[in-house]
Amino acid sequence: MSKFKDWFTEDEDDIFFGSPKSKFFDIMEQTHRDLVEDELDKVFEKLAILELIVSQGKDEDFDINSYLQEFKEKNQDDVNSMKKGLYMEVSGEIISRLDS
Repeated sequence: MSKFKDWFTEDEDDIFFGSPKSKFFDIMEQTHRDLVEDELDKVFEKLAILELIVSQGKDEDFDINSYLQEFKEKNQDDVNSMKKGLYMEVSGEIISRLDS
């Protein structure tokens, strides 16, 4: 169990009520399109690099989507925690660039 589990729980009394995912989309809707496109391009670049790393040395029949699905099924809690953290990371990147 992650020591950060409580960071990702929602609390009705929290002034920042909402999940990292819902807050991310709130930020996306309120931010200039060029800034959002730039940050999403960084995410896709990171994804492309990670897919190349995972696929490296595999034969042409390697199906990365099946591999990822199997990994997800075996590590669902860790995947969910990481995904929430990534929503927070990208949201933070967008917010930090708003004043620049």
